[in-house]
Amino acid sequence: MSAVIDKPDSLLYDGADWDYDQIKRVYDAIEDIALKDMGLNVYPNQIEVITAEQMLDAYSSIGMPLMYKHWSFGKHFARDEMLYRKGYRGLAYEIVINSSPCISYIMEENTMTMQTLVIAHAAFGHNHFFKNNQLFQQWTDAEGILDYLEFAKSYIAQCEDRYGHHAVERVLDAAHALMNQGVHKYPKKRSLDLRLEQKRERERQEYQEQTFNDLWRTVPKVAIGGNRPSKSVSERKKLLGLPEENLLYFLEKKAPRLEHWQREILRIVRHMAQYFYPQKQTKLMNEGCATYTHYTILNEMHRRGMISEGAMLEFLHSHTSVVFQPEFDDQRFSGINPYALGFAMMQDIQRIAENPTDEDRYWFPDLAGRGDGMGALRDAWANFRDESFVLQYLSPHLMRKFKMFSVRDDAEDPYLLVENIHNERGYRGIRKLLARQYDLGFLEPDIQIVDVDLAGDRKLILHHRVTNGVLLDESDAKAVLRHIANLWGYEVQLVEVSALSDAILKEHAVTAPSGIGG
Repeated sequence: MSAVIDKPDSLLYDGADWDYDQIKRVYDAIEDIALKDMGLNVYPNQIEVITAEQMLDAYSSIGMPLMYKHWSFGKHFARDEMLYRKGYRGLAYEIVINSSPCISYIMEENTMTMQTLVIAHAAFGHNHFFKNNQLFQQWTDAEGILDYLEFAKSYIAQCEDRYGHHAVERVLDAAHALMNQGVHKYPKKRSLDLRLEQKRERERQEYQEQTFNDLWRTVPKVAIGGNRPSKSVSERKKLLGLPEENLLYFLEKKAPRLEHWQREILRIVRHMAQYFYPQKQTKLMNEGCATYTHYTILNEMHRRGMISEGAMLEFLHSHTSVVFQPEFDDQRFSGINPYALGFAMMQDIQRIAENPTDEDRYWFPDLAGRGDGMGALRDAWANFRDESFVLQYLSPHLMRKFKMFSVRDDAEDPYLLVENIHNERGYRGIRKLLARQYDLGFLEPDIQIVDVDLAGDRKLILHHRVTNGVLLDESDAKAVLRHIANLWGYEVQLVEVSALSDAILKEHAVTAPSGIGG
């Protein structure tokens, strides 16, 4: 005689299969908890169900819909598909787009429990972070990005039809090579409105056509290095706005041999680089926020009887895999898992706010005992980036839990030195060193355009300020310099100088090419 287990009436779903009605019921339940219980503030949501192949395609085009075509996207697709088909890697459960509406892609292969997790994680966790973090508010235009992507894809396709696939690809190759050095790192007074970019492009094109006079082609040109007097170094630097760390911006505005359409492509790639810049600075916080959000919501759904014990076990199995942190001597160790540390820090902030210890009160006098853990988290999510977040909130309690210590590795010393352990000075040292690992100013090379004599030989001079003793890889440096020279049209020189003494450590140079601009 078999026992019959009745399904509770309060369950939103039962089993692994899903349909769109169940997705809608689950979404409504998640939204109620996220907005009313957690106080989240999100963009309108758009949930898209896609196949595994479509997810691979989204991977290859850096997760963006309506992306323009480039050979590198196809290369990434072929690599990821091969690894996935052979079972060497899995796929993300979701991809989420920082836009309004916020677009979340969920795979049709997911079980209903995984769809629930993904909606809570992406459509509410990431969505809230995108909308409220001050870096995203300063640097991104969530309402205009989808229209701009459509314009960019159409514009580049038109350029390929008019100027040829190879010519457009050369510009895109060069622009992609400079994306990390193609961002403004400090906010400007004027916020970017991507919805107006298409209108501005038309205005720039019309102005160029109205002011073009074919008679100028017959005027004799002054030879480079001719009789025209060169300005002093300080004068030309002031005139050109040097030094300039945004290489794409400078080349877009000042490269003497580029055509209008080539400058517009540089502008498109530069806007894409700027769009992703806040995400590079908030990986730890963004994933920590989303992981904490899905964990809180699904636990509350289980408490209310909305999901079954089996669904909860499936969720916990996936969640614990995501936040797993291998030990330093584990073969799987590849650094600190941002999901693990981010989630642990979010839980720790709530603990300090609601149930502090004497140690917490000493280290966090303004946070400890304030009583509103969720409010403290919303404040942190809004006002910090990874580097400052770690400096502000990483606690001795969490450092002990993660068994953190630091080792000094001096290339001139045959021995390693354990420099910071679990004491007050060690806690401060560990926190400072860990925060530095999230500082893009430390992780990415500081390369700036420092001089060019437009009335002389037009040689573009760049400086790499070496702050940590690590020089650029010579082959990579030469390859990128060739891309810069193709855009600039004349010789390019890169000088690596010590940030401490200004001593010249190494020089790289690429002679004048034929130039993309012809």
